[in-house]
Amino acid sequence: QVQVVESGGGLVQPGGSLRLSCVVSGSRFSIYPMEWHRQVPGNQRELVAGIYIDDNTKYLDSVKGRFTISRDNAKNTVYLQMNSVKPEDTATYYCHQVNSAGDYWGRGTQVTVSS
Repeated sequence: QVQVVESGGGLVQPGGSLRLSCVVSGSRFSIYPMEWHRQVPGNQRELVAGIYIDDNTKYLDSVKGRFTISRDNAKNTVYLQMNSVKPEDTATYYCHQVNSAGDYWGRGTQVTVSS
């Protein structure tokens, strides 16, 4: 059974930093792409960052230069380093993996950017 568990969310001031973590169990973590998405109530979920084959990365335009996605295959963990955060980054952040068995999401971790 694949499990996806996010952590690291919280309240952060504008301009501050936060690191989200996502641990995946039950799949061959190292061979699959990983993504971070976010959602605000009433809006569609959007792709924030992804890490793909050969560690190629992709970012939402509004977070380029501020957020960095990385992975540690030895720990089955993907990270999202969030720097220079803005109030518009406030959302629930979800970790996502598509593998040979299906499409898996975590329950999300809330990030609130406010002074």
